[in-house]
Amino acid sequence: MNHNQIYQEFGFMSVISRGAVPSPSEKQLIDEPLIISDIKTEFGVHNGLRSVSCLSDQDLWMCGEDNLMRLYSLEGNLVKAIQTKSRNVPVDITVTRNGELVYTDEKEKTVNVVKNKTVKKLISYAEWMPCGVCSTSSGDLLVILNSNSNTQTKVVRYFGSKEKQVIQLNEEGQSLFSSGYSKRYITENRNLDICVSDCIGCSVVVVNKAGKHRFTYTGLPSTSKDSFDPRGIATDSQSQILTTDFTHRRVHILDQDGAFLRYIANCDLDCPWDLCLDSRNNLFVAEWETGKVKKIQYRN
Repeated sequence: MNHNQIYQEFGFMSVISRGAVPSPSEKQLIDEPLIISDIKTEFGVHNGLRSVSCLSDQDLWMCGEDNLMRLYSLEGNLVKAIQTKSRNVPVDITVTRNGELVYTDEKEKTVNVVKNKTVKKLISYAEWMPCGVCSTSSGDLLVILNSNSNTQTKVVRYFGSKEKQVIQLNEEGQSLFSSGYSKRYITENRNLDICVSDCIGCSVVVVNKAGKHRFTYTGLPSTSKDSFDPRGIATDSQSQILTTDFTHRRVHILDQDGAFLRYIANCDLDCPWDLCLDSRNNLFVAEWETGKVKKIQYRN
């Protein structure tokens, strides 16, 4: 098999290229990922499941296309449900290191936090709409913002409601992220890189903690650019990056430098949208259409 065939089979990543010797973390990936359990929820066809976040190894927060954020146990029991303050549909959710639920409200242009079952407005915008959100290891929030005109996209870091950092342009002054209305998701890696799944850009964009562009992963170069259809994104204890590929019903696994490692494509994923990991590297994949969350073991 030549290099072109390898790229066609496995994937492509710009800026960084990988070596030929498998890393120790790559060797820890099992040959055939296993479905440990299926978590059935109230989400599904008419209320697509779009975001999932681990509260603990036993409970998962989820949200879809209604105004309720639901906490489920691994057994599929509904533990509690919280309605958004505005009664709008939440776009994305995250759990802080203190166990508080944070969600973005695109229509109201706010970021909100749930404290003791009470929803409090944390950040408000006039010219920007928040979409993806994640909580960092330091306790900051990273929020993806689309301009009202859908011509600009940026990432802003907050401590509480205080703006600390804006990430928007590369060193050449060009936008790091595509423009246009789309759901975008974000996570912080263990090495403090910031990883953004850009659905319109058909890419995963990664910058370091300072906001400097490290690499952009665009999936397979052998077919059209839009063949890679990323949605949710997460990272594991080995700093590997996992992102769903909605159209092709699989998960891409990359190393921390953007090199493709493997797919998870054997678990009968049906419209995989978001994903998260627990403290034991168990992967939870949220299926938009079925409303199921599949718990998957992919590491030794």
